[in-house]
Amino acid sequence: MSIVGGLIFCQDCGNLLDSSSSDAFIVCNQCGASLSTSALSNLQVQTHSSPTAFPSALRQKQSLVQGLQTQEQEEAAVIEEKCPNCGNEEMTFHTLQLRSADEGATVFYNCPRCAYKFSTNN
Repeated sequence: MSIVGGLIFCQDCGNLLDSSSSDAFIVCNQCGASLSTSALSNLQVQTHSSPTAFPSALRQKQSLVQGLQTQEQEEAAVIEEKCPNCGNEEMTFHTLQLRSADEGATVFYNCPRCAYKFSTNN
């Protein structure tokens, strides 16, 4: 018999065995092979999973935001807008449609000199 996780399979034919019976032997319905239930009495099941095996909704949103931030830095346009923090004459900007479609987009500004950020709703 072969055991994977909490499932027991027949070693001869690969059939999934019914381990819920209280009989002294587990018998394969497909080929008739049998296994003593005493062989399974001290069986311990151990499972391991990687941290990314079960992604959460928060983790997916975090990776989406991080992806947007790197993409925004590459695609940012330059505008002649004075930085309110350091007085630099040029700032980069990008827009996102955060509100409903019939309202204006939100413009995000970033100063390349001092990294000051602010946004406005159009």
